[in-house]
Amino acid sequence: MKLFLTGFLQVFFVACNTYFISKSFYIGVFICGLIISLIWSWNVKKIVFGSLKDRIYYAFGAGFGSLFGLIISKFII
Repeated sequence: MKLFLTGFLQVFFVACNTYFISKSFYIGVFICGLIISLIWSWNVKKIVFGSLKDRIYYAFGAGFGSLFGLIISKFII
């Protein structure tokens, strides 16, 4: 579950950031970029040394994070 949430959060912010960039929402771009980098710095070790199962959980979290990131960022703007 931790890997799912980690993947979810990271890609959630990537999806939000992509939408914010397309709308030139500078504050959102800065905040999302900062959070993406922080999450990535913690993720690298978990995924590189993880099993295939760990990577699949992470990937599912990332997929759901993309969907929810788009939904939430559209709601914000």
